[in-house]
Amino acid sequence: MNRIINKYIQEQKEDILNEWVERMKEKSDERVLKVVSNQVFVSTSREFVEMVSSNLNDTNEEYSERLHDFAEKVVKLGWPLSFVTEGIQVFASIVFEGIKEEKLVGKEDEMKLFYDIDRWTNPMTNEVVNIYSTTWERTVSLQKIALQELSAPLIPVFDGISVMPLIGAIDTERAKQIMENLLNGVVKHRSEVVLIDITGVPVVDTMVAHHIIQAADAVRLVGARCMLVGIRPEIAQTIVNLGIDLNQITTKNTLKKGMEAALELVNKKIIQVGEKS
Repeated sequence: MNRIINKYIQEQKEDILNEWVERMKEKSDERVLKVVSNQVFVSTSREFVEMVSSNLNDTNEEYSERLHDFAEKVVKLGWPLSFVTEGIQVFASIVFEGIKEEKLVGKEDEMKLFYDIDRWTNPMTNEVVNIYSTTWERTVSLQKIALQELSAPLIPVFDGISVMPLIGAIDTERAKQIMENLLNGVVKHRSEVVLIDITGVPVVDTMVAHHIIQAADAVRLVGARCMLVGIRPEIAQTIVNLGIDLNQITTKNTLKKGMEAALELVNKKIIQVGEKS
């Protein structure tokens, strides 16, 4: 029976692909169709049909490699797992209906054909779920690492002066990342003054202040000075109400004022050349 299935797929591959694309477009939600162009959707669908049919011809190693490559591709495209698994079911349905219509098997063998197709596609579905899940977890993990690195960058702006702009909430895990990036950046850029800009931090509570004080102390230990800038009136009021001691840290309400103070600390200043027009 596998020989009949394989022969039909190879001979009708283009028709199967077109039918599969039409059915999957009807079943898919707008998310799937919006994230990729029609051309990419069709080319990926062709790759999907090739991958499914290759399970009948390729060695296990070749098929597994195709499956891994395809899983990584659809994860990057944003296709949900349900869409991929349903795609296998739709493919099986198209093949079953096509063989029946072509009368390639007798009525008495239709049930056997159904079970043979089911036995062929079920292990494939399970393998797709496993590989897709692994690929998704790895992708999310890599994205998380990248976001963590970007969430607390230390940016050199002048010789000896660096700025770390902080945006969003600061939890314990992120505080560790801030500390690590801060210390590595100070050494790497040979910073003499570091400005921690908290303009984009919505709330400064006792825990956040504690982390900032720790970061400032660590900066001093590696031979640089730390300045806290971007302290809005409501943040200042919160710090006072909480009784948080920031006496050991130079503070400024704006990055501009902090930059001016930092330039003085490194014996530099910005001068205007020429007259204003």
